[in-house]
Amino acid sequence: MVQSTAKERILSVDILRGLVMVLMALDHARDYLCNYHANPLDIQHAGTAMFFSRWITHFCAPVFIFLSGSSAYLSMQNGKSKTAAAALLAKRGLWLLVLEFTVIRFGWQFNLDYHFAVCQVIWAIGWSMLFLSALIFLPLPAIAVISAIIVLGHNSLDGIHASSFGNKAILWSFLHEQNFVHYGQGYSLFIIYPILPWVGVMALGYCFGYILKMPKVKRNDRLLTIGLGAIVAFIVLRYSNAYGDPLPWIKQASLGSNLKAFIRCEKYPPSLLYLLMTLGPAILIMPLLEEMKGAIGNFFSVYGKVPMFYYIMHIYVIHSMALISGLIIGEPISTFVKNGALFDPNLKWGFSLQVVYVYWIAAVLLLYFPCKWFAGIKRKYDYWWLRYL
Repeated sequence: MVQSTAKERILSVDILRGLVMVLMALDHARDYLCNYHANPLDIQHAGTAMFFSRWITHFCAPVFIFLSGSSAYLSMQNGKSKTAAAALLAKRGLWLLVLEFTVIRFGWQFNLDYHFAVCQVIWAIGWSMLFLSALIFLPLPAIAVISAIIVLGHNSLDGIHASSFGNKAILWSFLHEQNFVHYGQGYSLFIIYPILPWVGVMALGYCFGYILKMPKVKRNDRLLTIGLGAIVAFIVLRYSNAYGDPLPWIKQASLGSNLKAFIRCEKYPPSLLYLLMTLGPAILIMPLLEEMKGAIGNFFSVYGKVPMFYYIMHIYVIHSMALISGLIIGEPISTFVKNGALFDPNLKWGFSLQVVYVYWIAAVLLLYFPCKWFAGIKRKYDYWWLRYL
């Protein structure tokens, strides 16, 4: 029996990561169980509750990927060499790519029909880890410069489209443009998460780990400065429409619609404004989260300590909820096991948003004790395979 060596954890990282993991389940409960199948960010048609139920989950992917980079940096502060850290990052990255098209894909689709596959957030994390495994051999200032150039500059590439690359279009879709890629006879790959900006986000998070290791007072001062600076930069750039998002802000007739248009930024790939809008507030609240040592903080930190375990489990739990509920009320099973059926805009299946919230809360609570149990296993034992879950 291999006992784990206790390592100091930064509470705000676990709580923040757990918070966005819980929010993520809301987005996926809406995907599977809601009767609204149009674009929830359509400010002309989607209601306010629907819009913000989708918008609030925008925090999930950037915060999670950013903190994954920070965790890589913090792990090296526990005596791990760069070579060992790079090897672990590379193996984790490859493992995540395998999971994306096997265990995770099955959880999303409940079938083995590989005529259609999707490259989602785990795909982006896997590739980001592979690139970070090479970058960490550079000095930290060099990594900061490279990641800043990617995050700040990638929107200058928005005018370049995969269609201009002919039979090499897949390479640009892989890097910077969401796209369907067709290959073979009737096979297609939907690249939802082009990887270039996410590589920059994870690398920037790695550099952010340096700040997290500062003494508490100094660290909190830096967190407040960075968080507020990002929010101010977002407001100025968004208001001026100067740069940073392919969807310009267009003034609307009402105050509510104006707010929605202002904060509706591009996620696929994540624009500079999208990242400022999400990472800024997340960083800003970290000093407050560090003081959240009571029941609420403990609740969210449980999920934050086992993010991959939670991610996989929540997909299966929510998809199963949809399947069982649908069968009970007479929905054909094909709705829940056929590629893309649940995302057909003409689908009649689903419940009101209020009911979706009930399912979301139920799914999160169902996963609490399994996650707490697995967090205890990871804390107590140091089996090699636990590093990949």
